[in-house]
Amino acid sequence: MSVAKSKRLFAVIAMLTMLAMVVTACGGDNGADNGDGATGDLVEVKIGVSSPFTGDVAALGLGIRNGAQLAIEEVAPELEELGISLSMLAVDDAADPRTGVNAANQMVSDSAVVGIVGHLNSGVSIPASEVYNQAGVVQVSPASTNPALTLQGFENVFRVCTIDTVQGSFAAEYAYDELGLMSVAVIDDSTAYGEGLAAEFAAAFEAKGGEVVSTDKIQVKDVDFTALVTKINGASPDFIYFGGMYTEGALISKQAKEAGFEGPLMGGDGLYTQQFVDIAGAANAEGDFATSIGLPLSEQPKGQEFQAMFEERFPGETIEAYDTYGYDAAMVIIEAIKAVAADLGVDELTTVAGKQAIIEAVAATDFEGVTGAVAFDENGDTTNKAVTPYVVRDGAWISYTD
Repeated sequence: MSVAKSKRLFAVIAMLTMLAMVVTACGGDNGADNGDGATGDLVEVKIGVSSPFTGDVAALGLGIRNGAQLAIEEVAPELEELGISLSMLAVDDAADPRTGVNAANQMVSDSAVVGIVGHLNSGVSIPASEVYNQAGVVQVSPASTNPALTLQGFENVFRVCTIDTVQGSFAAEYAYDELGLMSVAVIDDSTAYGEGLAAEFAAAFEAKGGEVVSTDKIQVKDVDFTALVTKINGASPDFIYFGGMYTEGALISKQAKEAGFEGPLMGGDGLYTQQFVDIAGAANAEGDFATSIGLPLSEQPKGQEFQAMFEERFPGETIEAYDTYGYDAAMVIIEAIKAVAADLGVDELTTVAGKQAIIEAVAATDFEGVTGAVAFDENGDTTNKAVTPYVVRDGAWISYTD
């Protein structure tokens, strides 16, 4: 063989060897085990999570994110075995409707997002739900309680928390029957959540025979309630009912007590955080009441397991009112992902058909979550209607039955 032919043969052999190495490195065997149990490429799937991560109610919003993150991280290895790479896309909605709609558009623009855990505020969830509906992506709210959210006729909208008609009437009956309070000044913060809750409470309280001596509105981020508490003191109600979130509620409690008001302030789940006590001051908050959806963490079916997971993952952080609901909302979507992957195949999860199938799988949800039984009625509302009363004692919220 000539030297020239020998060189050409050598070059061909070298090129074929390099090509074989490239094919092997790229997984050219397509069904070969890579040594870690994975076969081929994973399908990227995301769950969007949106609530306020900044601002006056960030404590509750960050809690929702923490709960959802726990669920996603817990199940991710199992889904990887199925060929799915699951992650979270978290976007701050700042408790603002316009920001929330922008957040919704940002999340659904990512084709890998197959479901949304969000939002905290009803006033954000309602307009954002239109974005999710148009995109054909399921929304599971862990905390939005205004009935209007699930009365829009959207098949993709669900919530794992109970609604204001349940919470408002429960609070009214509890105040009148159990606490013996006969007259009330009602205030709301002009949001969908606050207005709805306050209206439900006032109607139920009057139906019991109680007297609503005044109704007033404030605005989110108001800080000076001097004129309002002076007016309320003049009417001498037994207590104040506030439909709104903890920052304004705490300031009303603080300023009312400092102005001489002797009755308690009561509100809904938006007050149920240690931040309320810290802002009002323990002495001012003492004896104030809040109702919150579901059972206390210690009484939730899997509350102890959740607490152990939380403390390991987020050492030093506080479990807030909606952390377990954020977890269960994420699990609702995860269980639907698993069902659709088994039925249609993992490659279909992020398609239009796959996302529609996820919506249908969520509607059929029926499992035992951290918070209890998780299932939905024909509107997408949870069938779990539990509500718990809390009172501030010695600088902390405790369940009133304790």
